[in-house]
Amino acid sequence: MASLAVGKCAAHSPAQSQPEPRGFTLVELLVVVAIIGILVSVLLPAVQAARESARRVQCQNQLRQLALATHEYHDAQLMFPSGVDQSLFLTPPVYRCFSLFTYLLPYLEETSRALQWELQDPLLNTTGGTNARTAAVVGTFVCPSDVLPENPILSSQGWYQALTSYGGNGGTRSYFLPSATVDGIFHTTGPASEPVQRQRAIRFADVTDGTASTLLLGERSHSDINFESFGESGWVDRLSQWGWWAVSAGRKAAGHVTMSAYAPLNYRLPFNYAARNTAVPPANDPNVFQYYFDLRICAWGSNHPGGANLAFADGSVSFVGDQIPLPTLQALGTRAGGEVPANGSTGL
Repeated sequence: MASLAVGKCAAHSPAQSQPEPRGFTLVELLVVVAIIGILVSVLLPAVQAARESARRVQCQNQLRQLALATHEYHDAQLMFPSGVDQSLFLTPPVYRCFSLFTYLLPYLEETSRALQWELQDPLLNTTGGTNARTAAVVGTFVCPSDVLPENPILSSQGWYQALTSYGGNGGTRSYFLPSATVDGIFHTTGPASEPVQRQRAIRFADVTDGTASTLLLGERSHSDINFESFGESGWVDRLSQWGWWAVSAGRKAAGHVTMSAYAPLNYRLPFNYAARNTAVPPANDPNVFQYYFDLRICAWGSNHPGGANLAFADGSVSFVGDQIPLPTLQALGTRAGGEVPANGSTGL
């Protein structure tokens, strides 16, 4: 009996009753991987959308800061800053200028930078290579969604220039100067101003269309694959070379710091260099392409999906959708056009 009891205990010992451990089968592993892939595909767009939403809000806040700075400048000077001040036009024709962004520096907690600015000859601000005053990247001037491969950039003149994602409202057409209008808020002023010499800066009293219905500032997008193909061909400067906030010389200065409703919101070139003959009118040579070049340089736009942030003369900021009709955008661009937006609204 004793030996039988021992045998029974041995047959039911815990060590012998535990199952042997085993790993995942290939099918189970594939199922887990598939589930993880599905979760990533669902969550990643949501994460990206949340990040872009945050970037858009940051951009709006920066535009509000810029709009507030223009108001403070107006309070101090009884006028808005010039888009481009051409008061230092020299003989023979040499263009020296100050941009609206340089005038706003003291009102954006950049007083120390403003005090260092060379006022006798603005071109001296380009000296010093990457340490030049014009090469300073100011965070408030750059939208976090804007694609800037380099900032600052080395210009064809050999100057280092920091870029901005924003520009002042130049009205119906801001570029090129002989054909530019002066019906917005910012344009060239001084002895060398165009299209008329000695244009003056704008005041609130000049904004008879109403400050809530008149654009003040807005975004510039540096992304346009088709346009860049013309830059690669050598016909024009690349889009990534435009938007110098501290532009200090040249007749092209207004194209760097102002934009307008000459083109639809978020206009992109509809053809590339290889398909230039399919354009209407055909862009057969650089002179003809100038028409399309001006459209793109003038255009408001952004990398925010569906539209762009625009600031109004009353200091408010709105995200304006791509679908806004060009006539409505042009009406918002003029300060004293007397236009009445459809249904009594801005159409935003």
